[in-house]
Amino acid sequence: MLVLTRRCEEQIVIGEIVITVIAIGPGRVRLGIDAPADVVVMRAELPDSFSSAVSTRPRLALAPTRKGRTT
Repeated sequence: MLVLTRRCEEQIVIGEIVITVIAIGPGRVRLGIDAPADVVVMRAELPDSFSSAVSTRPRLALAPTRKGRTT
C-alpha cells in the first residue's frame, strides 16, 4: 500500500483518475474523484450491498444519450 500525505486542494493522479482533497475535518476527509465515465467508483462497503440490490431488482433497458453514454 502506498501512503501519501496531501493538504486541502492538493491532488493525486492514478492513470486517468484524479483525486482531490476537498476538506479535512475532525475524523473525516472529503475527497473529489474525477474519473472517466467507464470507471466505476464507489465506497469499499458498497459492492456487496450494490450487487445484491442489482440482482434482486428487475433489469431495465438503458437508453443511449449524447456522446454514447447510457442512463
